[in-house]
Amino acid sequence: MAARKERTSHLEVPQAKLIGALLLCAAVAFSIEIKPVVPASGPKPVGPYTPGLMAGDFLYVSGQGARTPDNQIPPTIEGQVRQTLNNVKNIVEAAGLTMEHVVYTQLYLDNAANYDAVNKVWMEFFRKNPPARATLGVYRMPVGTPVEVTAIAVRDLKMKKPVIPPGYPRNAPVSPGVIAGDRMYLSGFLGRDINTGRIPDDPAEQVQLALDRMRQTLEAGGIDFRHMVFVNPYLTRNMPMGLMNKVYAKHFEFGNTPARATIVVHSLPNGANIEFTGVAAMDLSKRRAVRPRNMRPSPTASPCVLLDTTLYCSAKSAFIPGPGGGIYAESIEHQLRQTMRNLLDGLEEADYSFNDVVATNVYVDNIEEFPRMNAVYGEYFTVTKPTRTTVQPHPSVERKTDEKGRQPALEEISLVAVK
Repeated sequence: MAARKERTSHLEVPQAKLIGALLLCAAVAFSIEIKPVVPASGPKPVGPYTPGLMAGDFLYVSGQGARTPDNQIPPTIEGQVRQTLNNVKNIVEAAGLTMEHVVYTQLYLDNAANYDAVNKVWMEFFRKNPPARATLGVYRMPVGTPVEVTAIAVRDLKMKKPVIPPGYPRNAPVSPGVIAGDRMYLSGFLGRDINTGRIPDDPAEQVQLALDRMRQTLEAGGIDFRHMVFVNPYLTRNMPMGLMNKVYAKHFEFGNTPARATIVVHSLPNGANIEFTGVAAMDLSKRRAVRPRNMRPSPTASPCVLLDTTLYCSAKSAFIPGPGGGIYAESIEHQLRQTMRNLLDGLEEADYSFNDVVATNVYVDNIEEFPRMNAVYGEYFTVTKPTRTTVQPHPSVERKTDEKGRQPALEEISLVAVK
């Protein structure tokens, strides 16, 4: 065996080097181009992020607020939503696309009571095949905007296919699901009966109702919960976190769950207490969970999940992994550095880096610390700044050290990377 090994090595090393070089060239040739999209007009970015990034077949759009190019906010909710969507439209059109190319959106409101007024304006911009959408009420947003919208658009309209399960109301302002090539974007499904408006008294029933609605849309697209790569559970203070996790975990394989960003928000539309939105892989063979060794398998979330060459990473805070873990840093600057360290673990496990990140969601405890957060955040992206959405989802927590010296979380970040 030893002689055979020596002979094979002697004869095949040059060939192996050649094959390796060819594979490297192929990888470079087929790597996804990431191109910044900056409109000629519109409000300037208020932090270290890019208005839009074209990454392969998808355009990622940073969260846009209601400010006009001359830094004014319209006085009515209708005007605010219209200006916000015009700001999104400017970026989409700068990429050579139209609003019909948009496949997924997240709508943030500082007052969820404006939900119906928002929908009227929404339908002005999305008259045909509207995108999937998650809507949530947050406490505050940057520079005082009362509305913020983030978006994802697809390069080719032939890749876009709305998914509408049986019994869904006609003429709704959003599509329950949208297939966009190799993935499906899912709207926010509330723990509320979509036809009667009833919200069950039992919080566990609310969670199950929301997940049943998500499942119906997945099945209408020919897939199921196994295909999920990323989920956002949004819940109010009225929804017990532990109970939500218990019901949620029953729907996924332990250790092979989707990546997840679980965010407590100020309010949800129509008085709901739970909402689920997310992304699924159309081809299960293209989905792979990614877990760094310093993070234990979880019944509720994988650190990251790959969908072909798109990596979705769960929201991370400044916790220290392992025994005695928790958050020990007091300032948002120090917490943010630990958060980025935790995100880097997931990126590197999949052979990605911060240079591959195309979109982030940043959740802060106090929007007044927005400039301090920006100063540290910008240090981690030295090539092209990713798109970004930043909100303060709920009132600030009491900043109190517990008996073990641990601190409350002051920020949390999820991300999407493409290679």
